[in-house]
Amino acid sequence: MSKLYNSKYFHRDLSWLRFNHRVLQEIRDKKNPLYERINFLAIFSSNLDEFFKVRVSDIRQVKDLEKPLRKKLVTKPNAVLKEIKKQVHLQQKEFGDAFYNEIIPDLKAENIHLIDYHDFSPKHQKQAETYFQKTLKGKLNTQKSEAFLKDSLFAKNEASYLACLKDDRVIELVEIPTDESRFYVFPSEDDETFYITFIDDILKHNLLKDNQHKYYGLKLSRDAELYIEDEFSGDLMQKIKDALPKRETGQATRVLIDEHAPENLKTVLKQTLDIYNTDIILGGVYHNFKDFFSFPNPTKKQLSNIPLKPLPHKLLSAYDSVFEAIDAKDQLMHYPYQSFEPVIRLLEEAAEDPAVQTIKMTLYRLAKTSRLNTAIAKAAKNGKKVVIFIEAKARFDESNNIKWGKTFSENGAKVIYSYPGIKVHSKILYIERELNNKLKAYCYIATGNFNEKTATLYTDFGLMTKNKKMCKELNRVFLVLEGVLIVPKAKTLLISPFTSRHKFSRLVENEIALVHAGKEGEITLKMNSLQDKKMIQLLYKASNAGVKIRLLIRGICSLVPGIKGQSENITITSILDRYLEHGRVYLFNNDGNEKLFIGSADWMTRNLSHRIEVVAPVLDPDNFKIVKDVLNIQLADNVKARIIDPEQKNNYVQSSEPQVQSQIATYDYFKKISD
Repeated sequence: MSKLYNSKYFHRDLSWLRFNHRVLQEIRDKKNPLYERINFLAIFSSNLDEFFKVRVSDIRQVKDLEKPLRKKLVTKPNAVLKEIKKQVHLQQKEFGDAFYNEIIPDLKAENIHLIDYHDFSPKHQKQAETYFQKTLKGKLNTQKSEAFLKDSLFAKNEASYLACLKDDRVIELVEIPTDESRFYVFPSEDDETFYITFIDDILKHNLLKDNQHKYYGLKLSRDAELYIEDEFSGDLMQKIKDALPKRETGQATRVLIDEHAPENLKTVLKQTLDIYNTDIILGGVYHNFKDFFSFPNPTKKQLSNIPLKPLPHKLLSAYDSVFEAIDAKDQLMHYPYQSFEPVIRLLEEAAEDPAVQTIKMTLYRLAKTSRLNTAIAKAAKNGKKVVIFIEAKARFDESNNIKWGKTFSENGAKVIYSYPGIKVHSKILYIERELNNKLKAYCYIATGNFNEKTATLYTDFGLMTKNKKMCKELNRVFLVLEGVLIVPKAKTLLISPFTSRHKFSRLVENEIALVHAGKEGEITLKMNSLQDKKMIQLLYKASNAGVKIRLLIRGICSLVPGIKGQSENITITSILDRYLEHGRVYLFNNDGNEKLFIGSADWMTRNLSHRIEVVAPVLDPDNFKIVKDVLNIQLADNVKARIIDPEQKNNYVQSSEPQVQSQIATYDYFKKISD
């Protein structure tokens, strides 16, 4: 059996491709409204873009190691790249079939006709020519062959092009403009029937000179890594700023090209970009399907999901002050079912509250426009001691993070950018108030970012508490980030890379010991990804001991379940629906005295050993029940849950029980407790 496919570990990158296949299933799921399926077209494409910019570029770097080092590798990079290409090709074919044979006919059934330039009526032709002359022509970036054939940097990262060939000879490249909508809606005469086209087709219609010229779509992905060799000496922030422009001209990692393109075009691209056959992916006529995030709906029909309005938090809403609510009891939120407003309120209140002395936060991915960020700046301006740790190495968010950091700094906050050699991925907030000449601490620990936008798209938990032990230990994390402490002593919180691996291991070992003592052992874990081999081996050990293990894993899963003598007591399901499952929850039976935690750490080597993460226990009985109820709803899902089995088939859960679509059921659950 190939080392890429064995019964002990799924290869992480091939497992990720199976996750993206689950996205592909959503495109084909006719239970989804049409425009939700179209949205999944964009998600599938966007996911693959990032995969090639990040993961494939990493594999290419390994491929370039000296031969003696490559020989020591368990899996050879060439074999991985070939298998990736094979799987992506199969998925692209299925994607194309779904688009042309399902999405386009279903649009037509709604009187929305997505047409190419061959189908332009005389009126469409005239409208396309007018639009080209008035809007597109002046924005075209065209490069003649003699210019780009000598320049490997001719194409920008993630840009789409039309390659013009005559007699199979490359003549020029035309960049498809990105500052106009990718789609053009032809003016409708009756407001009942609508025609839409890609601007690619408007370009082809206007640029084709004769039958000897042909245009083929292509798209280039480049390595997105910044490659900062030494994070420990010099100015790390300046190094990040200097490296960002190079992302546009990094090593090519994928060229997506029209499958009908002649061999000569592929040869030219390989020679110019210094790429291999494995880097060329054959696709359809159109690329950059992430533009379908903004595909127009010219009708008045409801063709998307009816939005689920975030619900108010009943307990928090009963108090004028968020601090008063936390004083009353620990407050748990679950987004986007519940509103993110309490977190914004907490910071806006802290910015104005004379009692607040100190605010400390970690920020990983920030919204571009944000009341939350504005409140942070206002707090600093109002004279509070504000310490903000911004992870400037958060991939693809570096520029926005740096911009907000400058705003915070200009208003008087102490801003710390990144931590050499390690990423800070925790989502934590610490506030100190002075009441009756005594300092009182509050903290917030979450599974998701301080970001209003993603809080409407990702499912996450957030916990507000005044628990003295948690607050004290959380402040120690900030003291480490500020350079005051080296190690944050912690007994209550689990903190990577210091204590979380050890404490998680002890919790698993405890379940094993209970089974050996004749008691029941049970573990339920919900995570984005499970890849760390040491933790997987420990779960195998637990399974062999008889511990019942239930896993909810959205993305990468290297653990192979259901193998006799290894993992027969482990079941894995993966849920994909309207929201991105993002929360991390860890539940251990502990002989009936259950222990429950939430936090930011997946069980990946990077999260346990190379990132600062914070995981907190859920101690309040009411909050405990809510999190456990949500877990049980997800485990009962038989509509959007897929089984992860040894063959990674992504089969949907089959059940004779009444249908449970967990995200809808979870919303209904919170609606009930909000009334």
